[in-house]
Amino acid sequence: MSLYVISDLHLSTNETTNKSMEKFGTKWRDYHKKLEKNFRAIINDDDTVVIPGDISWAMTLEEAKSDFLFLESLPGKKIISKGNHDFWWSTATKIYQFFEENNIKSISLLHNNAHLLDDCVVCGSRGWFYDEKQQKTVGDVDYEKIVAREAQRLEISIKAAEELREQNPDFPILVFLHFPPVYADCVCDKILDVLKNHNIKNCFYGHIHNNYSIPREFEYDGISFTMVAADYLNFAPMPVFL
Repeated sequence: MSLYVISDLHLSTNETTNKSMEKFGTKWRDYHKKLEKNFRAIINDDDTVVIPGDISWAMTLEEAKSDFLFLESLPGKKIISKGNHDFWWSTATKIYQFFEENNIKSISLLHNNAHLLDDCVVCGSRGWFYDEKQQKTVGDVDYEKIVAREAQRLEISIKAAEELREQNPDFPILVFLHFPPVYADCVCDKILDVLKNHNIKNCFYGHIHNNYSIPREFEYDGISFTMVAADYLNFAPMPVFL
């Protein structure tokens, strides 16, 4: 079993609610086809792919059905978490009930929990914008309140990972966030503090689009941060090297 990661799929396979990413540049042209081709070329059925956020443009679970069936048709197990565009996201109970009703068996949630794999533990949360001025949301948004809540969710997830690791103390804990805690000169201190307090060494993030000059990996305060947005990876799941 191998572990891969790719975020920001922005699926839009529902013809009635189509919101393609193709208007955001030529790199997104035929991106659904690119994703499918690369998944089938790279991923085996016993592999796991973490997808940290912005899974589907749908507004409801029912609207997202075709997107989830598309993911279900692809090889491998998928662990998904929430991004800022995942408005379809509901409670875990409702999502798993929806998966069961539609025979979706290869997708699991990463939300206030962690997953023990063959040689590591996966955890994480959505996070939030790395700087208050970067918020691109409608209406008044309480930046500090949301960041505090996301930091708490990350804390819960990492603690769950630490419990899962008790029987395998050599397993690394890998954190997957949608938003980067560090980007250019901006730092989301509350999120970064949680990572540092738990001695996290590897964090993977997405969210950033149309910026292909940034380094794939950089280190900040002893933590390795790796960019995994789909367009940055040319829509090919990236193997996680420990």
